Amino acid sequence: MSTVAIAVADGILHFELALAYELFGTAPPVPVEDWYELAICGAGTVRADGRFLLEPDCGLDRLVLADTVIVPGWADVDADPPADLVDAVRAAHEAGARVASLCTGAFVLAAAGLLEGRRATTHWAHTEVLAARFPGVEVDPDVLYVDNGSVLTSAGKAAAMDLCLHLVRRDHGSVIANALARRLVVQPHRPGGQAQFVATPMPEQPDHPLGELLAWATRRLDQPLTVEDLARRANMSSRHLGRHFRSMTGTTPLQWLLTQRIHRAQELLETTDDSVDAIAGATGMGTGATLRRHFNRTVGVPPDAYRRTFHRRRADGTAGSPG
Repeated sequence: MSTVAIAVADGILHFELALAYELFGTAPPVPVEDWYELAICGAGTVRADGRFLLEPDCGLDRLVLADTVIVPGWADVDADPPADLVDAVRAAHEAGARVASLCTGAFVLAAAGLLEGRRATTHWAHTEVLAARFPGVEVDPDVLYVDNGSVLTSAGKAAAMDLCLHLVRRDHGSVIANALARRLVVQPHRPGGQAQFVATPMPEQPDHPLGELLAWATRRLDQPLTVEDLARRANMSSRHLGRHFRSMTGTTPLQWLLTQRIHRAQELLETTDDSVDAIAGATGMGTGATLRRHFNRTVGVPPDAYRRTFHRRRADGTAGSPG
């Protein structure tokens, strides 16, 4: 069982704390082996947001025993985080823990030296402060989260949910992460590179041209759709569609299509015994070689390795064929 420790101290933000507790501390709505064991670690009674009192399960010294350490948002970015918290987070990472910050928790990771020379993000309102205080950090203000492998950072609020779901997807696969997202009534997957701030919310009206277009395209991921196909369907020029698309989704039509294709490929790798070539055809990627190239670049592992890790167990308890 993987151990997740939430590191807390006076001044943490209750929203990010509650979000992490909900995701990692509650069993998913579908059966899963080796779900997380969660612990809240702090030096003593903690006051969150200056209002809520919290009694940690154990001391900060227990962070070094965790597989994953979550650092929630930090309320006062102008103040130095407590030295014992910074030291404990640094020690946990040196002991091999994966460390992830939510929102302004990035200031704790930066103070611990974990972001030096690394790309990172935080809430867009505080990215300039983070960059000025820690010039060795490559601060990216335009993404939802950054995954450096053993060190991860997220932007604010809803992006913290995206990062937590990303961790679940890394550990347990797309099917489990999607099931959690459905229970929480949130979007199952927003890629980390999506813009933090989108000028216009994603349209939910069924009669909105872009809303209908995305549903139409999602049903046709097995087809070699182009930007021209999407523009024709939306009755727009390709250039107008690109501007309209970015203003509403924070990404380009082609990047959105690729994300949906990879997401669908993950589901098929987990839930079917179809070959990689067959899945490439079913997701509009054309050939197995094309799927492998994009999948490896996006997910970080080849499709075969992903399947071996996340393929759902058959009724007899044996894993499906690797395809």
